[in-house]
Amino acid sequence: MSLYERLGGAPAFQAATDTFYRRMLSDERVSRFFDDVDMDGQIAKQRAFLTFVTGGPAEYTGKDMREAHASLLEKGLSDEHVDIVVEHLGGTLADMGAAKEDILEVAALAESVRADVLGR
Repeated sequence: MSLYERLGGAPAFQAATDTFYRRMLSDERVSRFFDDVDMDGQIAKQRAFLTFVTGGPAEYTGKDMREAHASLLEKGLSDEHVDIVVEHLGGTLADMGAAKEDILEVAALAESVRADVLGR
């Protein structure tokens, strides 16, 4: 069974991405990064990306991580902010009742793109 299926499939990913971005937008440490962002579009892209990387039925066709986050680097995006993303993602999954090992696997996926997100 894929990580996508273990996490609950499409309905769970719909709820998780909505909750995740509510958490991000209410966190003053990172909310400024979304000031000029079409959140409906952002949520849809994030849902497609997470579905793809967890083995679900989606093909991610968005920008690569380096290109997608380049403008955020100009706003000061740093390791601290990526840590906050991982924190909120894990908290969202925990609140949904995801197993600890699945949360850790999602965190590892997020960590695997850290260097590209931060333009290293």
